[in-house]
Amino acid sequence: MNALTFYVDEKLHHEGKPFYEWLLDEARELGVRGGSVFRAIEGFGRHGRLHDEKFFELAGELAVKVEFILDDKLAEQLLQRVKAQNMEVFYTRHAVESGIL
Repeated sequence: MNALTFYVDEKLHHEGKPFYEWLLDEARELGVRGGSVFRAIEGFGRHGRLHDEKFFELAGELAVKVEFILDDKLAEQLLQRVKAQNMEVFYTRHAVESGIL
């Protein structure tokens, strides 16, 4: 199993909707069994600029994390769908152990 995580600006849109919603829709269409979206409250990115939800001027510039736990085949299919959109989207992918106790 893999954890496939995308980090996007909350203001990023694609096909008329927030990109994180587009990702969830694409994953669901592929048969991914679940995904979650998490909104950051503070952080900085590759450019070193601090983002904080307390500053009105930076509204819409915080990161959103979209995470899926899925098998190799579905992870690759979702990555290919994102790649086909020609958008610059940062992601991480790593092996995980998962289960239900």
